[in-house]
Amino acid sequence: MRGLSSEEARLRLKEYGPNALPEKPPEPLWRKFLRQFQSPLIYILLFALAVDLVLWGLEGAQGLPLESLAISAILLLNAGLGTLQEKRSEDALRRLKALAEPMAWVLRDGEFRRIRSREIVPGDVVRLEAGDRVPADGVLVEVGGVMVDESVLTGESVPVEKGMGEEVYAGTLLVRGRALVEVTRTGPQSAMGRIAGLLAGMEEEKTPLERRLTAFGHRVARWVILLAAALVILGFLVEGVSAQVVLFAVALAVAAVPEGLPAVLTLALALGVERMARRKAVVRRLAAVEALGSVTVIATDKTGTLTENRMEVREVVGPDPEGALLAMVLCNDADLDTGAGDPLELGLLRYATRHLDVAQVRAKHPRLSERPFDSAWKFMRVTTPKGSYLKGAPEALIPRLALSPEEKARLLEEAEAHAQRGFRVLALAYGEGEREEGLRFLGFVLLLDPPRPEVPEAVRRVQEAGVRVVMVTGDHPATALAIARQVGIPAEVVATGEEIAELSDEELLEVDVFARVRPEDKLRIVAALQKAGEVVAMTGDGVNDAPALKRADVGVAMGLRGSDVSREVADLVLLDDNFATIVAAIEDGRNIYENIQKFIRFLFSTNLSEVLVVAIGMVFAALLNLRDAAGHLLLPLTAAQILWINLVTDGLPALALALDQNPGVLRSPPRPKEAPLLDRISLRFVLITGSVKAGVALAILAVFPGWLGLEAARSATFHFMAIGQLFFAYAARHTHLIPLPNPYLHGAVALGILVQLLLGLLAPQFVEGVALPLWGWGVILGLALLAWLMAEGVDRWLWRKEARP
Repeated sequence: MRGLSSEEARLRLKEYGPNALPEKPPEPLWRKFLRQFQSPLIYILLFALAVDLVLWGLEGAQGLPLESLAISAILLLNAGLGTLQEKRSEDALRRLKALAEPMAWVLRDGEFRRIRSREIVPGDVVRLEAGDRVPADGVLVEVGGVMVDESVLTGESVPVEKGMGEEVYAGTLLVRGRALVEVTRTGPQSAMGRIAGLLAGMEEEKTPLERRLTAFGHRVARWVILLAAALVILGFLVEGVSAQVVLFAVALAVAAVPEGLPAVLTLALALGVERMARRKAVVRRLAAVEALGSVTVIATDKTGTLTENRMEVREVVGPDPEGALLAMVLCNDADLDTGAGDPLELGLLRYATRHLDVAQVRAKHPRLSERPFDSAWKFMRVTTPKGSYLKGAPEALIPRLALSPEEKARLLEEAEAHAQRGFRVLALAYGEGEREEGLRFLGFVLLLDPPRPEVPEAVRRVQEAGVRVVMVTGDHPATALAIARQVGIPAEVVATGEEIAELSDEELLEVDVFARVRPEDKLRIVAALQKAGEVVAMTGDGVNDAPALKRADVGVAMGLRGSDVSREVADLVLLDDNFATIVAAIEDGRNIYENIQKFIRFLFSTNLSEVLVVAIGMVFAALLNLRDAAGHLLLPLTAAQILWINLVTDGLPALALALDQNPGVLRSPPRPKEAPLLDRISLRFVLITGSVKAGVALAILAVFPGWLGLEAARSATFHFMAIGQLFFAYAARHTHLIPLPNPYLHGAVALGILVQLLLGLLAPQFVEGVALPLWGWGVILGLALLAWLMAEGVDRWLWRKEARP
């Protein structure tokens, strides 16, 4: 069997199209842009804009409706930014989808090649093993104990046994055995094409973090709407019914709610997810980013995650070395020429090739029947015309030998001694016919899978971060303990799968190494840890690991050796199967959340200062009967000015804060899962710095009228609020960590100040302002710097006070 040639496959791909479901066409930009206006807050602004335009028309349409133009420009800018960020997030997720795209072993030009599933064409021969998702409809041309879960199509949860010549369907799951499948239908013509409509209709839910932010913003909005209503009543009592007062109150309500926060949050998550992908960790669910920052326990597999997954045979010991070599070759599904197969079986073949011709041996001993390896019985059997060869765990095969109890006990002790030296031990046996009892012992294979060189440092770093590392492996207890000690897991006690059932949940918490575990044991371990309040990240690669991965707070699947089903249920897929990549993902998750905290501090500090300035300023204007040139009540800031500060001045620094790098995130303990968005110190920072900035702004309102007049005082207050807020981004980023210099933030602040100066010098009337003398600008910049220094001082005082106990 040679499969298709590369040229023939290329022509068929052109004829039949990719092996993928038809995707929903991307939403056009104009529709994305219009969707940015689908918000109750934006509806209020649009209503206010319409009222202002109607009143301007009723008054004779004299001059330009500056306030309406300003609000329109800011609304359009906000919608444009939202559209741009949404598109960027979609592009990032599309790239991640390509990274996590399913792969398959396909026979091309006489050899197996690993290609993307979408490149499979009718006529291809696909190799499948337990845990693989069937990539296209086809006919079984070679089978070995195959059982297929067809519940995705039929709803029947019991796996179906399949034989030679029977059909298998795209989307179903091989739960046992191995097979070669000749593809008959791909893409929309396959069985999965029938449920494409269901998949197309699925929509992603908001992440827990997004829901908490939305609820938080709504709570703030309710209080501010009450304040705005009170100010409207006050304005009407002093001014009479006035559209200006209504517009002002609406703008105040919008100013207090961080409407730019969802856009910044989306960008922060998208950038973080892209950064994780560059570090070989593909996030499949955005909710995992939040959970990563809270992980307190990593339950990790050993083989390939802590070790190099390069099983090399160091020695074969036993009474029949030649028979052992035959068992290593015949009881083996790997293909050395293409690299397809289990790493352990590939290691066995590499050793065997030094002593015999693998292809010739397999040709002389064709398979008649087989029992594939399964964790339930822990061995594999292949029957040839000359008898059966078996390989498996010593404790599974030794009891099946035709030996006395004393001899069996001696062999088990010998296996234990090899395992304590750090070897992975396999037992080999032979039986007549299809016999699985009364076997003849052939020998032990001693394999070594050395720890990855970067893992000890990664374990040390994550333990310093307050995260406990627990090993959960199917290996021999002594081997597991030896590797655990080499990588730095402080383990004294090992619990095996048989012992786990007898341990209480409290006793399970004391164990650091679990060996010979079964899939149901993993589920029990995760449940016990979660019951104790731990946030668990669990690694897995097999089809049977799926329940534990799904139950864990963060399920981590292996991208190289993992089964399709484990990748589907996981939150995180490791493209390199490396434990150090989990640590890097936790670091990135914490970094993302730290930056979210920063721009929440930044935005709410601004909002509080605006609310205080407007509310207190309006009360004093009413009490002192202060009026502008048109005879209206002098409001501290106009509606257009508030919107400018909230959407334009705040926007760029908040986006830049999402790019902060915080090298110390792994030197602090995990964040509690239910921690509030604003911790106690951040809340105090917002209250104190917002009040400080509002106090300086109110001082400008009180002093400047005597120097420049009322209108100029209001313009000076507006420019101070805008420039002062730009400087406050630096104070907001200083949490308990010292971030690296952020050139993007420097650029955002510099650009914001330049835009503000150009606005004040060239077009102050755009936001209903007036021109200021140069010395006035000097005073404003000086006061903004002073407010910034006061905010920095407050921040450091708060952290010193927190550290004192």
